[in-house]
Amino acid sequence: MLSSVCVGSNDLEAAGRFYDEVLATIGMSRQVSIEHELGYADKNGEICFWVVSPYNKEPATFGNGTQVIFSAENRQAVSAFHSSILKMGGSDEGAPGPRDYSKGYFGAYGRDLDGNKLHAAVIED
Repeated sequence: MLSSVCVGSNDLEAAGRFYDEVLATIGMSRQVSIEHELGYADKNGEICFWVVSPYNKEPATFGNGTQVIFSAENRQAVSAFHSSILKMGGSDEGAPGPRDYSKGYFGAYGRDLDGNKLHAAVIED
């Protein structure tokens, strides 16, 4: 069973500002702020997303084909998530809209300040 997801950052302070804003759009909030880690909890209070400075002191990198997918409650939250990424200095990887992955799928894509790919989606009937 998957318990959480972790991405690396080369500037944890800037990443914290970015993720505080972006994740609030889908109901997540920062619960942990320690020297090398930030932990974000879902609405149930479970920390399931971490942003860390790599412990090996090497630069944080992102993977090609790797992305973190977040659930949103509705299309408005998906759109707010995407807008917030751009507002906070991230980049666009796919504007909010329907996708043909499955019936009712609505998603958006962006990258954080370190290049990690983020995706928010909702499936509506």
